[in-house]
Amino acid sequence: MVVKLGLYGGSFDPIHFGHLKPTREARLVLGLDRVIYLPTAHPPHKLRRDGASALARFTMTELALLEDPQSVVSSLELNDRVTYTIETLQHFRREHPEAQLFLILGSDSLQQLDTWREWRSILALANLAVLERPNHNPGELPAEIDRALDPSRVHHIKNVPINCSSTEIRRRLAARSKDLDQLVPPLVLNYIHKYDLYR
Repeated sequence: MVVKLGLYGGSFDPIHFGHLKPTREARLVLGLDRVIYLPTAHPPHKLRRDGASALARFTMTELALLEDPQSVVSSLELNDRVTYTIETLQHFRREHPEAQLFLILGSDSLQQLDTWREWRSILALANLAVLERPNHNPGELPAEIDRALDPSRVHHIKNVPINCSSTEIRRRLAARSKDLDQLVPPLVLNYIHKYDLYR
């Protein structure tokens, strides 16, 4: 039986239900055996700004997944340089040569896939599990991406988009908002308050 692994990278600064619930839906729809969350220390598509440290973001992700035995967090991308998705996929292909890999990404990221390093090699290494994003109408893909995709390896998940973002959560935490329990898992929120993050 082929093992199906989902790989989901991001800053997770902080992780919230907009990351967690759609990814769980993807796991159920695709029958994934495990989803591996990959907090990245230095996101290649984002300029780093003030936020939680890489270690704190790793810890928050672990706390968010603590009661979900089929989802785990990996420290693979917590290094001193930018880690590219192609490198992560090559690592998991070496570690799990017989597994079927699913790269979980948002519909907005799929639109920009041709800006990713070695993006055609990414398509060769992994299936794509594409999540719907709140307030994002993907429209038609750029022609070059569309031509390169194998439709049998691209899975559009009809998840319920959750309208929240880490940026907005950080803003509300800085303003000492008290109504974040519907957006952030309780253990993560307790950790943020304990260490006075985002203030």
